[in-house]
Amino acid sequence: MSTFSAPKGTYDLLPPDSATFLAVREAISAPLKRSGYGYVETPGFEQVELFSRGVGESTDIVTKEMYTLTTKGGDQLALRPEGTASVLRAALQANLHKAGVLPVKLWYSGSYYRYERPQAGRYRHFSQVGAEAIGAEDPALDAELIILAVDAYTSLGLSNFRLLLNSLGDKVCRPVYRAALQDFLRALDLDEETRRRIEINPLRVLDDKREAVQKQLAGAPLIADHLCEACKAYHEQVRELLTAAGVRYEDDPKLVRGLDYYTRTTFEFVHDGLGSQSAVGGGGRYDGLSEMIGGPALPSVGWALGVDRTVLALKAEGIELELPPATQVFAVPLGEEARRVLFATVTELRRAGIAADFAFGGKGLKNAMKSANRSGARFAVIAGERDLIEGVVQLKNLESGEQIPVALDTVVAELQAKLA
Repeated sequence: MSTFSAPKGTYDLLPPDSATFLAVREAISAPLKRSGYGYVETPGFEQVELFSRGVGESTDIVTKEMYTLTTKGGDQLALRPEGTASVLRAALQANLHKAGVLPVKLWYSGSYYRYERPQAGRYRHFSQVGAEAIGAEDPALDAELIILAVDAYTSLGLSNFRLLLNSLGDKVCRPVYRAALQDFLRALDLDEETRRRIEINPLRVLDDKREAVQKQLAGAPLIADHLCEACKAYHEQVRELLTAAGVRYEDDPKLVRGLDYYTRTTFEFVHDGLGSQSAVGGGGRYDGLSEMIGGPALPSVGWALGVDRTVLALKAEGIELELPPATQVFAVPLGEEARRVLFATVTELRRAGIAADFAFGGKGLKNAMKSANRSGARFAVIAGERDLIEGVVQLKNLESGEQIPVALDTVVAELQAKLA
């Protein structure tokens, strides 16, 4: 047994469970690929300042949860805790916003890292699929991304998720609301750290999950009551587009999410079967983030959906995805000549698009057939010395037990027909 194990709060993805994770990633990304989003991949670490500026110095992510390191050259780096800031940085660095028609549409998939107390549904290493539309301010773009996320969840068979929707206003109306909220919060009985947060970003206090804080927030002013006319009209267009597309949502006037860069549209997907860690994904508009990290004004919107949380949601609903078989045909050679011939047959089957495997290690017939049954294959191709002299192989249906001889030079075509 190895003396090493995965670090606390992390996990290993192994077969057969890993196949479900791959299927979830594919299901989430499929609607994006059909909608003009191109794939982007960024480094697993970035300059610390990218996240402190973009995500927000008052957020738990920056103050408590980032994994940081100092290089031998003295650079301060952080393992990426989220994807948006990295993707926007990459787009700006490559001048994608100058290359053609806006918005720049990107999607990504990867691992992210936050130092948190490990619990069900919350890990220190987790996987997300995300999408960003950079450089356009259009309620139809906000609606498009929300609809694509809904379509992804629906394609997986999920039905017990809810969409929470809110608007956080913009640089015109947010300051007025911020001042009103600060006045309210300063009168509450809060700890010193929370009081400091009031002065930096009071909206983050609304996102505090502690019951003692939430009780005091019952009468807090709501952003919906302070939106300017432009933000009201924008939000109403998003709502109308979602309704027209058949997307159900719940207005949540206290929804602020955990990142400082959101403006106007903000949304979260929750699943009631996951207990306290009910959020499975979310996002929103971040019109000022580009300027925060040194770029030009580029109004943008995006989301990230948790692969881990989505898998848990599938389990909560008792959904088992129909996954393609890892192995459709298993070859069992009896003797050295049969090993050479069937190895070539397996290669030919794979090149024909059939998932095939081979009884490696010189196993006898009994053990090789056990391996064939364990592989999940529908058919076994068996050949011994006598079969090869006759120019045939034995094709066994592992579900029914039926076994028939098939000419060696037609076995690939025969299997293609049976597996079609």
